[in-house]
Amino acid sequence: MKRSSRLYLVILSAAVVIQSCSVSHELKKKPETFDKAAVVTAHPLASKVGVDVLKMGGNAIDAAVAVQFALAVVYPNAGNIGGGGFMVYRSSKGEINALDFREKSPEKGHADMYLDKQGNVIENLSVYGHLSAGVPGSVAGMVEAHRKYGKLDWKTLLAPAIELAQNGFQITKQQAEEFNHFKASFEKYNPNGAPIIRSATWKKDDVFQQPDLANTLKRIAEQGRDGFYKGETADLIVKEMKSANGIISHNDLANYNAVWRKPITGYYRGHKIICMAPPSSGGPALVALLQSVAQFPLSKWGFQSDSTIRVMVEAERRIYADRATYLGDPDFIRVPVKELTDSIFNSNRLKSVNLTRATASSDVKAAPFPGYESEETTHFSIVDPEGNAVSITTTLNNSYGSRVFVSGAGFILNDEMDDFSVKPGVPNIYGLVGGKANAIEANKRMLSSMTPTIVEKDHKLYMVVGTPGGSTIMTSVFQTIVNVIDFHQDAQQSVTSPRFHHQWLPDQIDVEKKAITSKVRKSLENSGYKISPRGNIGRVENIIVLPNRKLQTGADPRGDDTAAGY
Repeated sequence: MKRSSRLYLVILSAAVVIQSCSVSHELKKKPETFDKAAVVTAHPLASKVGVDVLKMGGNAIDAAVAVQFALAVVYPNAGNIGGGGFMVYRSSKGEINALDFREKSPEKGHADMYLDKQGNVIENLSVYGHLSAGVPGSVAGMVEAHRKYGKLDWKTLLAPAIELAQNGFQITKQQAEEFNHFKASFEKYNPNGAPIIRSATWKKDDVFQQPDLANTLKRIAEQGRDGFYKGETADLIVKEMKSANGIISHNDLANYNAVWRKPITGYYRGHKIICMAPPSSGGPALVALLQSVAQFPLSKWGFQSDSTIRVMVEAERRIYADRATYLGDPDFIRVPVKELTDSIFNSNRLKSVNLTRATASSDVKAAPFPGYESEETTHFSIVDPEGNAVSITTTLNNSYGSRVFVSGAGFILNDEMDDFSVKPGVPNIYGLVGGKANAIEANKRMLSSMTPTIVEKDHKLYMVVGTPGGSTIMTSVFQTIVNVIDFHQDAQQSVTSPRFHHQWLPDQIDVEKKAITSKVRKSLENSGYKISPRGNIGRVENIIVLPNRKLQTGADPRGDDTAAGY
């Protein structure tokens, strides 16, 4: 069953509703600059929580933990305790590390679980409802990050989130529109009710209280990991699963673990790129993208010039083909990271491209490696007064995940099972095609596009960047880095600039309203490129360390994203 074109259009049209559609991409907005510390998140209250923790003497990890739990309260479409994510960390002394708290398939997960008797994909089964949920990793991830690097008391870090959930907070205009837009969906998957459902229409500044979530957070504050993966919260999750054919068990929860992984590193024009390892495809893909275009004079050609677009799109086309074939959970398969991030290989691969004509994606195959056997997320960037840096991307996958609230616990479960290849060659909700490397297996982590990234310059911290956006995450981070290094944009310009995206299949360049001038668009179309207008792409958060060591911030204007610091 083919679902590529229709579902891809559904996601793109949903993005128009979910994300602010009136963004002007005004590049004259000045970046905010802070002397000591900076926090950039998707919600002003979460940014404030992070800064408050830093002012109390907490470090970047402490602030990240507090922000993660605060976002679970104030940004329920992506902030979560029912999802998972990745963290890239760099200490003030240059130590780097990466934490994988990606969700897992339950033990009962298997390759054919979303197929009918004829072997066709059952539409939406992996996207909505109880069966779409993977075993959550966010709480375990924060516990592990705090255990290794945290300074402040655990309970102190959860206190702000508990207060926001208990007493409530005023929702933004954008959140009111989202709550109303998804009301029917929330009612469908939560017949017993949910905190987000009400009879009246939500409007800006209405107070959103979540007492059940507050109680769940209190259990986590008191008991740490066991407050979520065991006891009352675990009982509520399993009860919710049993109510509608979900398969997450007590054993799945008790056995979940976050994993430290060696970060992926590479170089671009003298800058060291530090990013996430598989099961994130983002790290290998970002390094490969930058290596592919490094041979070309992008700065001379100019921002979104005809030649610049062609080179970047052809690089994206090939890297996404590789992603579909080789990337998956490294605990289950051999992922050829060394080969995929080889600078000579990536440079040579693009040298053969005819830039006067578009390459048909049908003619692009994954690179052959000898001996190899076979959009809702949120991001936050933090730099503390000591110079420690954290880049975290966390997700429920689709906006508001599975749409399922755990009754009595007050939080939404993810729909990350759709990030597996539910059937080789069949796209997921973001249009991404996968193969057997990312097939569903019990206890396996699904492939991700999340790309939390830290950049060094002259062996010193230079950038902390990342974004949500499903399949567009890698290309958004790619463009933001190029915007800064090649086109000399400041932190705010780099995230405000209009974006474009190509992901191999479908064979088209997705473009924001103000991305790529009409003249360049016409030239590209005459050369065989298909231009496909769409809503906003990503919500990038960026921090740049200036030569005077001050912190310049960029908060994406496509949402309620806010920079804060001191």
